[in-house]
Amino acid sequence: MKPVTLKEIAEQLNISVTTASKALKDYPDVSKKTRGLVRELAKTLNYKPNTFAVNLRTKESKTIGLVIPVIVHHFFSSVIKGIISQAEKKGYLVIILQSNESYELEKKQIDLLLSQRVDGILISLANGTADFSHLTEVISQEKPLVMFDKIAKIVKCSKVIIDDRKAAYMATQHLIDIGCKRIAHFRGALLPQNSIDRFLGYKKALLDNNIPYDHSLVYICECGDMSFEEGKTNAQQLLKDHDDVDGIFINTDLVAIGAMTQFNKQGVKIPEDISIVGFSNWFMSSVISPTLTTIDQPGFKMGKTAFKQLYKEIKAIKNKKPKASKIITLDTALIERESTKK
Repeated sequence: MKPVTLKEIAEQLNISVTTASKALKDYPDVSKKTRGLVRELAKTLNYKPNTFAVNLRTKESKTIGLVIPVIVHHFFSSVIKGIISQAEKKGYLVIILQSNESYELEKKQIDLLLSQRVDGILISLANGTADFSHLTEVISQEKPLVMFDKIAKIVKCSKVIIDDRKAAYMATQHLIDIGCKRIAHFRGALLPQNSIDRFLGYKKALLDNNIPYDHSLVYICECGDMSFEEGKTNAQQLLKDHDDVDGIFINTDLVAIGAMTQFNKQGVKIPEDISIVGFSNWFMSSVISPTLTTIDQPGFKMGKTAFKQLYKEIKAIKNKKPKASKIITLDTALIERESTKK
């Protein structure tokens, strides 16, 4: 069955197409009776507006692109929920793409979104992204671009972040405060800015407390996906390399849970033998045994904030007003649980 057109509704009611359009949009210069008749007939005939034609006229697609490294990660799933919760309120559809931590795929996805004429793009960078030309292309086309979580400082666009150095410092300081002397760090890949900043926060906390930094206590999650298996592997290697480590700050909760699983398997008691602090406050961190002390990273709020900033910039461009880039830093907090000593 062919879609019903506005022209057919107008002909059945013996009114102009303009009047029918205005009636559906509730214009006050159309009588209440006519508005009611048009709406009733449109409902009966299951009329759907031609969004493509509307988008051409308004020069808006009412879609935005979202590029994230992984969808299954608790933090990013929370971000997605935050973005969609705000996008729906403003009548926007969200095209969600997963880069799988691949720069090449990320680049193709940005090209795809630009070809689809999205109104703006939200992105958290892949671990492998070191060239940002695809992002500067977005900016050169006057498309609003907002980065969140994993960002590039040199790209001139709005960013929604946490203070990763401060949060990592807080996590490491907590381990020091409960008496840990030999503190290891399971960090992310070398490239992402948040991984760098968390490492620097860890290192600074040690030096500020006159604890010598030992590079052999830093274990890199080489695969870049910060997985449960990498937590197990690094924990096993740590036990072979160092028998005197009494505390670990771990870059994400999923890796921390993997490490805890390995320690339990090998008879290492948590927190009696080793205290552990994770990062992100994933749901599982509150239900495993022992429960995991962690940094609360506000994923849902980050998603909401990122969309709100993108929407402001979309409107600014539409209204031909200056588009001011902003760096928005959200608060974090340490959640103390059973994996660290009291």
